[in-house]
Amino acid sequence: MKNFISLSLVVAFSIVSLTASAQRIKLESGDISALAGEKEINTEFVYDGMSVGKFKTEAEYVAKKTDEYNKKESGRGDNWAKSWVADRENRFHPKFNELFGRESGIASGSAPAAKYTMIVKTISTEPGYNIGITRGNANIYLEVTIVETANRSKEVARIKVDKALGRTFGGFDFDTGLRIGEAYADAGKALGAYVKKNAK
Repeated sequence: MKNFISLSLVVAFSIVSLTASAQRIKLESGDISALAGEKEINTEFVYDGMSVGKFKTEAEYVAKKTDEYNKKESGRGDNWAKSWVADRENRFHPKFNELFGRESGIASGSAPAAKYTMIVKTISTEPGYNIGITRGNANIYLEVTIVETANRSKEVARIKVDKALGRTFGGFDFDTGLRIGEAYADAGKALGAYVKKNAK
């Protein structure tokens, strides 16, 4: 009986999780049925015009954090600024591609020969925080555009991914890049599940 109750709770939690993910995905235009049967998709990431936290521009946020860290320790802010950009290729993109591919069954990444290209544009990023006694999740908002690789003017679908959350089990996400990376993993997972369900 105890095992049955435990299993029921796991199933219920999974259903709630899937529902929550589905609610964050909104098809703005087009139709993703074109992806039915595709084995791979070329995926590109764009950050132009992204806002960060309460800052309207990424440049304002990076300048402030760099200055703050440099005042605490010489060079620390400069190193942080380099990591802020490097984390995209090293953490965010692999996380998104891995989870999207796992959920959708369509390999995601650099695939210039693929029929379709998925352009993942980050609209806003909330880096979150973790100071030990209190923490806040990171989250991102994305606009995903799927186009024909050979003719980028031919848009297949446009999708919004709202508030993908970055959090880790145990709450040991003191690093900004780790928190945001988990948000991209969450976005990839939710979008992949959506594509698998609707690209038929």
